[in-house]
Amino acid sequence: MYNPELLRDRPRPVQIVVAGVIPTALGALQGVLIGASAAAYWAVAVLALIGAFVSGFEHRDGWGAADRGFLGGLLYGIALLVVHKLVGTSAKASLGSFPPLLAVVTALAGMLAAAAGGRLARIQRERAGLQAPQEGSFWET
Repeated sequence: MYNPELLRDRPRPVQIVVAGVIPTALGALQGVLIGASAAAYWAVAVLALIGAFVSGFEHRDGWGAADRGFLGGLLYGIALLVVHKLVGTSAKASLGSFPPLLAVVTALAGMLAAAAGGRLARIQRERAGLQAPQEGSFWET
């Protein structure tokens, strides 16, 4: 069973890097990739979604993970759009008819994926007879 240390138990600088810097950096990479290759863009997008799901295991349950997934997805989407605009290339994959909406979509996708991971982690802990410490939302850590 995959049972990592909870995000709330890590030092604050690690929390910032794991929950903020990494999603932003990955979104920035996507901002470059979307102008280079649709296949590379979608491959990294799938990896980011898997990462959001796995991040849910660092929370007691799906509710705590959902907060982090929303924040990570939002940072990812904003960084993607900003870097793509700065690079100035033509998008090889669709950003939709209203590109700023992409940040909302990535936030919701991150939220759902992380919540699913958090829920699965909770089920696994309960089956194994483990109890994670009580946890509020990511914002309370």
